[in-house]
Amino acid sequence: MSAARYIPPSDDAPLRIALLTYRGKPHVGGQGVYVRHLSNALVDLGHSVEVFSGQPYPILDERVPLVKLPSLDIWADPHPMRKPRLGEWNDWTDAVEHMSFNTGSFSEPLAFSLRAWKHLHTRRHDFDLIQDNQTLGWGILKLHQEGWPILETIHHPITVDRRLELEHARGWTEHWGKRRWYSFTKMQTRVAKRLPRIMSVSESSKGDIAADHDVDPDKIHVVPVGVNPDLFLPVAGVERRPGHLVTTASADVAMKGLKYLLEAVAKLRTERHMELTIIGQRRPDSQASRTMTELGLDDCVNFVSGVPDERIVELYSEAELAVVPSLYEGFSLPAIEAMSCGVALVATTGGALPEVAGTHGETCFLTTPGDSEALAATIRDALDNPELRAKIGTQGRKRVKDQWSWRHTATRTVEQYREVLAEHTIRMNG
Repeated sequence: MSAARYIPPSDDAPLRIALLTYRGKPHVGGQGVYVRHLSNALVDLGHSVEVFSGQPYPILDERVPLVKLPSLDIWADPHPMRKPRLGEWNDWTDAVEHMSFNTGSFSEPLAFSLRAWKHLHTRRHDFDLIQDNQTLGWGILKLHQEGWPILETIHHPITVDRRLELEHARGWTEHWGKRRWYSFTKMQTRVAKRLPRIMSVSESSKGDIAADHDVDPDKIHVVPVGVNPDLFLPVAGVERRPGHLVTTASADVAMKGLKYLLEAVAKLRTERHMELTIIGQRRPDSQASRTMTELGLDDCVNFVSGVPDERIVELYSEAELAVVPSLYEGFSLPAIEAMSCGVALVATTGGALPEVAGTHGETCFLTTPGDSEALAATIRDALDNPELRAKIGTQGRKRVKDQWSWRHTATRTVEQYREVLAEHTIRMNG
């Protein structure tokens, strides 16, 4: 007896989507923000979305069910890298996570992928396809091998983070520790090469995925992320505070370039009043905290974390400049959110930032990554030229409104879903 033919949904039928993210921190870090806004926009278009996440869990629209796939939560605040007790193990996936962690590797992507496979392999008829948000674990590959149509989303290859962290490691012990922590990227490369379709967020990131993961560029398709321009907008009646800068630091890693911004602020405050608000959590033992103490910046740098979007909009409206000092970005949600609020943006040329922010002197101020002197000079020029700063703020908001919204992101993502299903039909039916 021949196998039953696979019948895909019709071209105009609403789709049933399983959206996977191995962590979904709500306010800081791109994964939780991406999943929240994309799922909301997909439901607005008439599709059904169920989100599967490990801790920390995302905050979702009430129309989007959340399936919690709890981990051992080894990286939970306020004590990341805690050592779980054997009594916390519930099944073999916890054992895998614990053993992987004990080798020094970041264990979440592997463990979550196995939990997702364990949950989903009995629910094939509940969904039309899976969108995986950069887990790239063996469990995702197993789902593909079992016949699931999968769209893999890679915002940027974590191999870039690995390379930058190793370049900035202090001494052989830290270098060895970083190599062990990022050993999971070998798994991600192997999985990426074997999945049929990948969606990324910028042309720059597409090129890096192709190079670092040895993936055929023809199977990588670019769909930028979005912003809500009706939320992220200039706030009337809020005055900008002289010398006030705002930046976002979702993680204390070399790639975010926070060290160079702190050094630039230290240089500038010798000649003028400076304030820096960092949207993110301060960790006492972090590189940022050490740099602040060394440079004597504790009195002019303020961290805010866990705040809603409305407060972030207020912070941008109070600032004279928003700064993205990253050595590399695959896209940068903070960049377009700041631009959408009408605040002038200072960004580096790292990764996709020029692709996103636009032309220096027209929609943004651009500078060299990893150079605190150049960053300080660019900030100084921007602060000393209020007319140009105002023009760039206006043109930057126009650029964002013309190009990026979550509805547009969702519409183009659905186009990718349809392509995944068409290709899957050919593979299944011959």
